[in-house]
Amino acid sequence: MRGGTLAPPTPSTPPSLRARLKNAGVLFKQLPGTFRLFWRASPRSAVVLGVLTLVAAVLPASIAWVGKLIVDTVVAAAKGDAAAHSRVLGLVATEFALMVASAVVDRGLTLTKDLLRAHLGNLLNERILQKALELELQHFEDSETYDKMQNARREANARPLSLVMQAFSIVRNVITLSTYAVLLVALSPWSVAVLLLASVPAFIAEARLAAEGFRLYSWRAPEGRKLNYLEWILTRDSTVKEVKLFGLGPLVLGRYRTLFQKFFAEDRALARKRMVWGLGLGLLSLAAFYGCYLFVASRAAAGGISVGDMVLYLAVFRQGQAAFQGILSSVGSMYEDALFMSNLFAYLDIPTVASAPRALPASSPPRGSNNAIELRDVSFRYAGKDAWALRNVSLTLKPGQKLALVGENGAGKSTLVKLLLRMYEPTEGTILYGGVDTARMDADDLRGRFGAVFQDFVRYQFSVSENIGLGHVPALEDRPRIERAAEQGGANSVIAALPGQYDTMLGGWFEKGQELSSGQWQKLAVSRAFMRDDAEVLILDEPTASIDAEAEHALFERFQALAADRIAIVISHRFSTVRMADQIAVLHNGTVQELGSHDELMALDGRYAHLFRLQARGYRD
Repeated sequence: MRGGTLAPPTPSTPPSLRARLKNAGVLFKQLPGTFRLFWRASPRSAVVLGVLTLVAAVLPASIAWVGKLIVDTVVAAAKGDAAAHSRVLGLVATEFALMVASAVVDRGLTLTKDLLRAHLGNLLNERILQKALELELQHFEDSETYDKMQNARREANARPLSLVMQAFSIVRNVITLSTYAVLLVALSPWSVAVLLLASVPAFIAEARLAAEGFRLYSWRAPEGRKLNYLEWILTRDSTVKEVKLFGLGPLVLGRYRTLFQKFFAEDRALARKRMVWGLGLGLLSLAAFYGCYLFVASRAAAGGISVGDMVLYLAVFRQGQAAFQGILSSVGSMYEDALFMSNLFAYLDIPTVASAPRALPASSPPRGSNNAIELRDVSFRYAGKDAWALRNVSLTLKPGQKLALVGENGAGKSTLVKLLLRMYEPTEGTILYGGVDTARMDADDLRGRFGAVFQDFVRYQFSVSENIGLGHVPALEDRPRIERAAEQGGANSVIAALPGQYDTMLGGWFEKGQELSSGQWQKLAVSRAFMRDDAEVLILDEPTASIDAEAEHALFERFQALAADRIAIVISHRFSTVRMADQIAVLHNGTVQELGSHDELMALDGRYAHLFRLQARGYRD
């Protein structure tokens, strides 16, 4: 976690009801976007849900009314009404049919909800992953963006559906409550007022606690990432060796336990607060019910209403109270869901290069021509940083030319490569590709002209063929091209020793996966770069860090042959590799301190010559 420990703010006074309602109005603006997603996920399920909700809304009052008729008919039959005996059977059959319909509708609602959860969850996860593809490198290096992404992914399968279902629940309970109110008015108009007012305090408390829960959830998102990271350290194959060697288990587990206990204490305090408020307000509702119970029983005892009316009014009052509390609870839950949906939409609305309007139409130089790269006074600094990562860098690279970048860690070598690939935009200055400002080029078109091997290359848990073929997705099934790239990258001997050769699954994540050494993985990464046999620029970022000297020599012989008519950029700390370049740029504190061939820089007797002699002396000693 960056920037120290975050804790939920403690306001001196709670926000007023007016302020909460104002905030709720803003947050309920999330509803249209959520319902659009809901409709796109499954229009058929949306229609079915609407129809079943309407049917479910009118059934309770119908069942209550038939129940009242049954009681009155039974009482009449007991008093000697012969016709009443025959009516009882028909009324009981009617209530049975209504109860069956209610059960079928409830099951249908459950099934529809489960299907919608799958449809909506899949749609939102695709949206979240699609957005991740659109994000730039700077977003992935920003902790705030990671927090938004984590919140969005965590809530994608629950909150959108919950918000939709709560909205339908409100519609259902409003209709049900309206039918109950019609029945209660016949008893006494004030009973409707009591029914409604008894539930209002619960709504106010629920809204306040929902906002508090959301605030707690949002503020501890950075610590949530830390909790996940501690768990990752203890469960990944890439960390287990150091965990066991240095005895890190108790330390990491202790930190995990401390953070988890802190989360548990916060959740427990909120749960206790909910329990206290819920109990107090539940007793208030119970008192209101029994007040109505006393009034109805007195009326029935005095002969003002029938026994069936008494049963009806008591059932309607209790169920109506539950329906109104359901409305208020749904509003509170929607408020909470809308707060979380604002996180989701905040993530999906992060501006990116793909979504930003272009000031000028896109332009690209033709492929296959002699496209040179020119950097004109390029400067760059990372967001939130005062220091320049690169300052006033000017370079010209022509096809067939090989440039080596040399410098200590943090000198700006990798940053320069990121700018060339448009992972970042220059803070100042211009980068031209074939005479066209790269800011005007389509980013995918620009990157499609590069082949690159990064120092932190990816070890894909796929087959050997896919590991190489991913370097040029359109040729993923082109086995001859993949085999040619493997030979160029020096991976063919590694592949020949595998049980399934090109069809062998790699890595330890999946069944029958074969693990490789770091050097073997790197040969696959180099081969992946060579899949782009039409690339105009080749970049090798410490490509020999994990391979032996013999393999390194063979790789660079192949690299020189393949890059004969292309621009080649090499980042390396091995001067035996660097001296093969036509030009060597020595970077120091973000500036090009020296530029020239190996012989020219040795004759200059500056920083490059000093570093070269230091390394050569190390080999001799």
